[in-house]
This record gives sequence, structure tokens and C-alpha cells, in this order.
Amino acid sequence: METKVAEQAVGEQGSKDEQQGKKKMRVMVAIDESEWSFYALKWALDHLFVGPNAKAGVAATLEAPAGSQENVSMATLVHVMPPFYNYVLPAGPGGAAYYVTPALLESVRKAQEDGAADVLSRALEMCKDKMIKAETLILRGDPKDMICEATEQRYVDLLVVGSRGLGMVKRAFLGSVSSYCAHHAKCPVVIVKPPKESGKQ
Repeated sequence: METKVAEQAVGEQGSKDEQQGKKKMRVMVAIDESEWSFYALKWALDHLFVGPNAKAGVAATLEAPAGSQENVSMATLVHVMPPFYNYVLPAGPGGAAYYVTPALLESVRKAQEDGAADVLSRALEMCKDKMIKAETLILRGDPKDMICEATEQRYVDLLVVGSRGLGMVKRAFLGSVSSYCAHHAKCPVVIVKPPKESGKQ
């Protein structure tokens, strides 16, 4: 189930290419509360986009041909909130159970949405600082599935995700969103690894 909570554009970028019918590359960046995802966003902004005041070729990278950054129309920032369940909690030794009250459910839901808004607000500020146009998308569900579905529904050309630098054992037990997306997304995926000093922490 998709819940679109916010969509916002920041900054301004020329639309000459769109008027001339040139195809703009759609880039999606997956964002969560971790510093790894914000590092991935920073990498994407530095390497895949050129702001209106940047000189052509300044942000060119080995991965992208010179000048190709100018063909990126905007960044789509996607955040996935965990599924929301109506839990049944045990109450006392007799095995009696009770449902969480609607007021408490609404409180938890509101806290989740506020947290998601804070995460994306920080991400939008990063885009604004680089003068990159961006939109936000908040979804609810399993991050692995929802991110892959969003890339298809939005016809994304490139997905950027951060890597938490999990070891082989942790990856086997916890799974890896980045690894899942790399194998299941219908578009190319760039996995941005954390800096070495962050990986040791």
C-alpha cells in the first residue's frame, strides 16, 4: 500500500531540454534515518547533478559521461516507514490479551509520520544547498519491496542507495536493502559504500 505524504520541489533548474523534447534522467535516492543514506544522497548530489550555477563538467565522474549530469531533471527522495500493525498485547499471567487503543495507534502513526517528515526535510535542505530540484515520497511497507516498486511506478532510470557496511554474518541474518534492490530493481542501482572510518564504527 502506498501512502504519499509529501511532495515538494526546491530550487530552480532550467527547462530548456524538456521543451526541446530531450529525455531527462530520473534519479531516485532512498533515504532513512541512518547517516549512510545521507552519505549516499551527498554522493549523488556531488556526482550525478549539476546545479544551475555550476560550471559544466565540474561534477563529472568516471561513472557518468561529461555533461550527462545536466540531463538529470530532479532527485526523487523516497523514505519507507515500517508496516503498521494493530498489535495484540498480553495482559497478566492468565493469558488475557488486549488490543492497543485507537488513540495510542494514532499517536504512534503520527510519530512515524513526523519522523519521516524530519528525515526528508533534512534531505531537502541538502538538495536546496546544492540548488538541486527535488521531490519527496513517503511509503509504508517493507523497504526492500516498496523501493523496488517505486522505481517501476515512477519509471526511474537510476536508483541510489546507501550501504550500512554489514559483515557477511549480519547481512545473512538481517538482510540488506541495498543488496535486494540491486537484484530486484528494474533499473540500474548504485550502492554507495560508507567511508572507511564510518565502516569501522
